[in-house]
Amino acid sequence: MRSKKLILLIVVLILLVSQVPFAYRRYKLGRLNNAIQQLQSQRVQQQTNGFTEYKGVVHVHSFLGGHSAGTFAEIISAAQANQLHFVIMTEHTEKDFDTAAMTLQGMHGGVLFINGNEVRAENGDRLLVLPGEMSIVAYPEEFKNWDTARINGVEVYNVFTNAKQINSIVAFFDVLWSRRSYPDLIFALYLQRPDESLNTWDKALTRARLTATAGNDAHANIGVSLKDSSGKTLLGIQLDPYATSFRLVRLHALIEQGKALDATNLMEAVRAGHCFIGFDFLGDTSGFVFEAEHAGERKIQGDEISLKPDTRLRVRSPVAGRIVILKDGAVLVDESGIASKEIAITERGVYRTEVYLPQLGNLPWILSNPVYVR
Repeated sequence: MRSKKLILLIVVLILLVSQVPFAYRRYKLGRLNNAIQQLQSQRVQQQTNGFTEYKGVVHVHSFLGGHSAGTFAEIISAAQANQLHFVIMTEHTEKDFDTAAMTLQGMHGGVLFINGNEVRAENGDRLLVLPGEMSIVAYPEEFKNWDTARINGVEVYNVFTNAKQINSIVAFFDVLWSRRSYPDLIFALYLQRPDESLNTWDKALTRARLTATAGNDAHANIGVSLKDSSGKTLLGIQLDPYATSFRLVRLHALIEQGKALDATNLMEAVRAGHCFIGFDFLGDTSGFVFEAEHAGERKIQGDEISLKPDTRLRVRSPVAGRIVILKDGAVLVDESGIASKEIAITERGVYRTEVYLPQLGNLPWILSNPVYVR
């Protein structure tokens, strides 16, 4: 009997000790949350002159095309809860009906919905096919046919691709410890800079102008539930509800002032690269500015500008952090503790910028689209 009690005691101690790392990770999330709140209190609202900024999400799936049981009502509600301006739907295709035509489109609950498809080619390449004859490479690390003229953009970051790197056992205990208090910040424990996808994009930019987007890849299909015979959920844990997915990463689009937020103007802005990627669960990235100018000409990200003796590049972040400026994929400037940076441009090339928040563990916060200096 004493030996059984001893074994039981040892088992209990092992279980308790095994939870120490997860308790510490929850403590780290608490500190991260406090740091985010402090940073947000220091925000200085910037503005790209002549443009209105709208935030939304790209790569969203519903019950159409399988892989998800998410309803339109859930998606609309989640978009409203996140105060999004737009949602770009990318339904999986079906043989017998047009899922893009059947999904959400137009204004619903004050949110603009764009109807598109995620299309898979015979060689496994996947594209997000959107209105306005725009095609975005999905999962660029797996993409093969880069010579196709159909490509207008690259999904340089994808939540699902990042999530595949997560150890399921570690994630399970992180959820047990932290989901109630920090449902979206849990993802900060796993967030990684998408090195491979960014490198692939930088190489592709030497051949063509390609807009960078981020994919929420929202399915709302991860979790455990108990249902009755009618399909009604009796008990369940939803790990990736749309409301959480829509907070992780967003696309901030810049539309010329005076133009309405509608499907045509939004897709024109995205195609032009007048947009940037913000990991908004680490703090609102609204107001980021990246532009180039010389006498008589000013251009924003996505645009071309001619090289002249007085050509300058300017970055402005809502809060101070680490600003990295890259030329043709190579680091040109890497400076910390600043909220703005201006440099003279003396060479033609493709320039883009990344902003990091060292206060938050050096996590990527903003990824811009390029300015093309010709």
